[in-house]
Amino acid sequence: MEPLASAVSGGELSIWELFWQAGLIVKLVMIGLLGASVWTWAIIIDKTISYNRMRAALNRFEQIFWSGQSLEELYRTLADRKTNGMGSIFVAAMREWKKSFEKGARTPLGLQTRIDKAMDLALTREMERLEGRLGFLATIGSAGPFIGLFGTVIGIMTSFQAIAGSKSTSLAVVAPGIAEALLATAIGLLAAIPAVIAYNKLSSDAGKLGARMEGFADEFSAILSRQIDEKVAQKA
Repeated sequence: MEPLASAVSGGELSIWELFWQAGLIVKLVMIGLLGASVWTWAIIIDKTISYNRMRAALNRFEQIFWSGQSLEELYRTLADRKTNGMGSIFVAAMREWKKSFEKGARTPLGLQTRIDKAMDLALTREMERLEGRLGFLATIGSAGPFIGLFGTVIGIMTSFQAIAGSKSTSLAVVAPGIAEALLATAIGLLAAIPAVIAYNKLSSDAGKLGARMEGFADEFSAILSRQIDEKVAQKA
């Protein structure tokens, strides 16, 4: 504490000096929060890029799907590819459709139920992929300030110990611990504020993408339902 106290008395007080003169626990808190902040921004950038790609993929698929191309031809095109979004839902439904008719589907209701379940599972997997790691943002957003507050408490305790040891309440004695405490709090807020904002924005974007895929699944289910009714009517 003495080097920092002299720095305070000389008017020289930098963030770097605050970090190096902080106690071990406060240093660990700061490093942990800085690491969380870096990982938060990595997730934000990755998710922003991923969501933009997903929007573009949904737009392309919708354009192809509603262009009048036959379902069989579109399925053959996508079956052997790595698909995502609406493509995954489409392939899952068509795969179940083909398997059921190859094995001789007996009841239209059972076939429709299996197709709906296949699309629900594909939609669930897509949503899990979209929402992956958003929980980390929520955790940092809620816990970051409290972790910073923990560093603040340790810094305040250090200040009181310095006061008790020197039997002085001068600024040079009190300031180092207070400065450490405020720095820990600031870093906690630095990690938490972007995490909260990004979590709300990305969660909203994921919900909108999920709603688009769910809407397509409902429309495609209706299309297949009509085709099932036509096949049953032809057999009758």
